[in-house]
Amino acid sequence: MSATPQTFAVHAACIRGVEAFEVTVEISSSGTIPGMTIVGMADAAVMDARSRIRCALRSSGFMVPRCTLTVSLAPGDVRKTGSGLDLPIAVAILALSGQIPLEGLDDCLFVGELALDGTVCPVKGEVAYQLLARDLGVSFVGGFNSEHVPIGEVQASYLERLSCLSVGIGRGKKPFCVNPSHRAVHGSALDYGDVVGQEIAKRGLAIAATGGLGLMMIGAPGSGKTMLAKRMTGILPPIDELELQEALCIHSVVGERTESLLRGSRPYRNPHHSISSAGLIGGGRPVRPGEISLAHGGVLYLDELGEFSSNTLQMLRQPMEDGAVRIVRVDGAYTFPARFQLIAASNPCPCGYLGDRDVPCRCSDAAIERYRAKLGGPLADRIDIILHVARPDPDLVIEGAEGLTTDVLRDQVEKGRAFCAWRESRIADTDECGCSASLDAEVRSFGLDAAGRETLLEFSKRSHLTGRGVVGLCRISRTIADMAESEFIQAAHVLEAAQYQGRYGDGGV
Repeated sequence: MSATPQTFAVHAACIRGVEAFEVTVEISSSGTIPGMTIVGMADAAVMDARSRIRCALRSSGFMVPRCTLTVSLAPGDVRKTGSGLDLPIAVAILALSGQIPLEGLDDCLFVGELALDGTVCPVKGEVAYQLLARDLGVSFVGGFNSEHVPIGEVQASYLERLSCLSVGIGRGKKPFCVNPSHRAVHGSALDYGDVVGQEIAKRGLAIAATGGLGLMMIGAPGSGKTMLAKRMTGILPPIDELELQEALCIHSVVGERTESLLRGSRPYRNPHHSISSAGLIGGGRPVRPGEISLAHGGVLYLDELGEFSSNTLQMLRQPMEDGAVRIVRVDGAYTFPARFQLIAASNPCPCGYLGDRDVPCRCSDAAIERYRAKLGGPLADRIDIILHVARPDPDLVIEGAEGLTTDVLRDQVEKGRAFCAWRESRIADTDECGCSASLDAEVRSFGLDAAGRETLLEFSKRSHLTGRGVVGLCRISRTIADMAESEFIQAAHVLEAAQYQGRYGDGGV
C-alpha cells in the first residue's frame, strides 16, 4: 500500500430511539505505526469493533493493513452506539486496501456485527435500517436473519461471511427469501365464545374497542378478567399499514419477535406490576421505548392495577392523551409512538372478595379505603368504562353455555367504527361543530336528541358528575349510538352508558 494518505467512505447507520440515522464511515490510512483509531463519539461497543474486525479479517483470508487506520464516524456530534458498525468499517478497510472490488459499494447501506470467524451477524433494529435505506435510495445489506421483515420498495440482502466480499458485493450478497405465510388473514386463536357468563363484560369491551375508550374491570380473583382482556385484540379491526410499520420498527429495535404482527395481529402487552417507570414509559441509556410503545396499535393490559407504583401510573396520562411519549435527555429529545387501547383490572379490595355473593370479605374498612385510593387520581379520570365482573356460575362453566363470540363482537365493532367515520365526515363537510373548545360546545357536538339531553341532565345532577364526567358519559353514549347506527344519542343510549360509568366506591360486583 502506498504511504500517501488515502480515504474511502461507506454508508452505515445507527439507532437513535426507534429511528435509524445515517452514519458515514470514512477511513484514512497513513504509513506509520500499525493501529486503528475510531473518532466520532463512539461508545464502548463501537470501540470494541477494532478487535472483532482484526480477527474477522484474518479468519476470512484477508490481510490486516500494516499502517495507521483512522476511522471517522460522521456526523461527529452524535453518539454512535451498538455493534452494527462492524461490517461497514471492515468493508471500508478492505476497499481502501484494494482487497475487494469497489463496484456497487456506494449503493449499499451496510449494517452488521462480525463474529471472530468472519460470520456476519444481524443486529437489532433491522426494520429501522431498511426504512432508512429506502429513504436514502440504496439497498440494505446485513447479516442473515431468520426473522427478516420485508419492507416494500427496499432491496434487502445479506452476507453469510465477510469472505463473500472477495468476489464483489454484487455476487457476494444474497437476497432474503420472502415467507409466504407473512400477512395471513386477520384473526385470533382465542375466542370470546370460550368465556361463559360474562356477556355484559363482553358488551362493554366491544364498546371500548369501537370508541377507543379506556376500560377497567373490577372483580374477584377467577372471575375471568384476564381471559376477557387477552381476547381484546381479536375484535379490533385489522392493523393498518402505517401502524404496522411503526409497530414493526419498535419491536425490531427492542429485539422482540414480530411473527404475530406479520400475521396481522395487533400487539398485546401485559407488563408485571413491578415494572419500573423506564420499563413502562421508556428511557434508560441508551434511550429505548417502553411497554406503552410496544403496545402501539394494540392493547396494553395492566393487571392488578392497585399494585403498580402510583408515580408510574400517573406517567400514563400524557401518552394516553397525545398518542406518543416524549422523553428529553441531555443529548436531545426522543419521541416514541404510543397509541394503545388501555385495559386495566383490579380486585375490589386487598383480599379480592368485597361484594362477592359467596365468599365474605376479610379486609378492614381502612384497608379497603387505602386500596381504593390507589385506584383513583388523575389516571382514573381517563378510564371511561368501569365494569364490575362477577365470578360466573359454576353450572355455566361445567355445562357450557352459548354466548357472544369474537366474530359477532368484531362485526359490531367494525359496524360502529364505519358509522362513526361516516358521521364525522358529514360533520366535517357541514362544519356543524364550529370551532369552540368549551365544555358545552363539546357536549353539543356529540349530537343528543331532546330525550337524550334530558336523560343526560337528570343523571348528571343525580350522580353529581363533574364536567369531565359528563363528557365521558357522552363519549360512551356516542359510541353506543354509533354501534346502533343512530345519528343522534337517544335516552336508551345514555342509560346504557350510565351502567358502564361505575365508580370505584360502589362496593359490589
